[in-house]
Amino acid sequence: MAGANVKTFTTGNFEAEVLKSDVPVLVDFTATWCGPCKALAPVVDKLADEYQGKIKVGKLDIDENSAIAQKYGIRSVPTVLVFRGGQKAGIHVGLTNREKLVQLLGV
Repeated sequence: MAGANVKTFTTGNFEAEVLKSDVPVLVDFTATWCGPCKALAPVVDKLADEYQGKIKVGKLDIDENSAIAQKYGIRSVPTVLVFRGGQKAGIHVGLTNREKLVQLLGV
């Protein structure tokens, strides 16, 4: 289960929540069956709490929102994308640590 500051991104809200956001957005592309995704979840949750108000953090289930995953070329999970001003600004594929995600966000 995602933390209180972690949003759930879907095909229905992706444009409004991510592409039209006025703050950087970290999108964790994930799947319920993915072990490394579960290992990354507490790191993503902590970042959402730590940088609340400065960035937006959310998860997108690739099985439920396959059109978005395909649009951004997500081939394996976890994949983390950072968006700034509606544009893809950073990517990391695979399990990672807090420091790498902070570096990706540039915060």
